[in-house]
Amino acid sequence: MSNQPDMRFRRLRKKGSRDFALACGIIDAARIAHVGFSLGHQPYVMPMALARDDAQVLLHGSVASRVMKHLAGGLPCCVTVTLLDGLVLARSAFNSSMNYRCVMIFGIAAPVTEIEAKVRGLEILTAHLMPGRLAELRPSTRKELNATTLLSLPLESYTVKVSDSPPDDPADDLAAPIWAGVLPLRMKAGKPQPAPDLKIPVAPPKYLKKWTFD
Repeated sequence: MSNQPDMRFRRLRKKGSRDFALACGIIDAARIAHVGFSLGHQPYVMPMALARDDAQVLLHGSVASRVMKHLAGGLPCCVTVTLLDGLVLARSAFNSSMNYRCVMIFGIAAPVTEIEAKVRGLEILTAHLMPGRLAELRPSTRKELNATTLLSLPLESYTVKVSDSPPDDPADDLAAPIWAGVLPLRMKAGKPQPAPDLKIPVAPPKYLKKWTFD
């Protein structure tokens, strides 16, 4: 029996793709992924922050984490990134759906242990998760680096699915007096909240203005 993942598009094939640039765009627009794996007979799915370094997906966590230890030890995993773009409201519940962009990445993640590569990878993660902030943070200490596991998963075995269509109602439903269409969705940031232990009055940094919506 093959250990290779089954990446055939069995349903909704027209929505499927293996376009590398499309996969990269989905990953770059996300800040969280869900990492699936099995330990014995028990499957798990864990949310993790992610970033992309060219054709590698970066994940990180505590060296004390059981999950990170297993993944660093060669446990196969599936990393899923999903962006919800809208609710597709059809004239029936059966035909209603969602618009989304999704990529599933299969493989074995390798630990990044060389110190310069690890620092670089963690800086890529920080810059992706908090654009603009890296320049004003102090460098990570050796203790912090030693307490962190950085994993690199090749973006080689993956599938992409994109749904971006209006409702597809059957002809018999088109005359129904029911509104149909798409409700677009997006993530919205709120007003920055200063830490309660902020001892020096400091205005929120300018780069946060790119995120904030009053």
